[in-house]
Order: sequence, then structure tokens, then C-alpha cells
Amino acid sequence: MFRISTIETQSQRRLVVEGKLVSPWTAEVETAFKTAAEHLEGRKLVIDLTNVTVINRDGENTLFKLMRDGARFSCGGVLMKHVLKQLARRCRGGV
Repeated sequence: MFRISTIETQSQRRLVVEGKLVSPWTAEVETAFKTAAEHLEGRKLVIDLTNVTVINRDGENTLFKLMRDGARFSCGGVLMKHVLKQLARRCRGGV
């Protein structure tokens, strides 16, 4: 199962990603991010990874690309927080 939902508020546009973040769904996340980044009109764009159940190397690479493009993330689990911290270190280090 995989799903991306968009939640709109006055201050934020949130992409809620659910399920397995693996290929071919990684391309869907990239497309959804690019589309959601249009016409923000001052709102923040956040990718919510709270309900991601599986992430593979392709998924990590996609998150890294989005992070480099300025994406902000929200998550709840210890594993996903760890993955995002590792990716942020890579992003800052230029690796």
C-alpha cells in the first residue's frame, strides 16, 4: 500500500506519505513535492512521514534529494527520525 494525501491550512501545505517508500513510489513523492511547492503563497510545505512503514535505499535517496531542494519533514518514529538525521548530516557535509 502507498498513498500521498495533501492537507491544506492557512499556514501550511502538508504532504502525508503513507506505506512503503520504495521504487516506483519514490518518483511519485518527487512529483507530488514539485507540484505542492507551486503556489504556496507564503505557506510552509511539510512532508509528513509519520505513517511510512518501510523505506529502502531508493527512498532514502529520494528524501535526500528533496532535503537538498529545501523540503521540511515531520515524522514520529525513532527509525525515521534517525534516517532523517543521517540524511541531514549528508546534506550538510556535501556527500
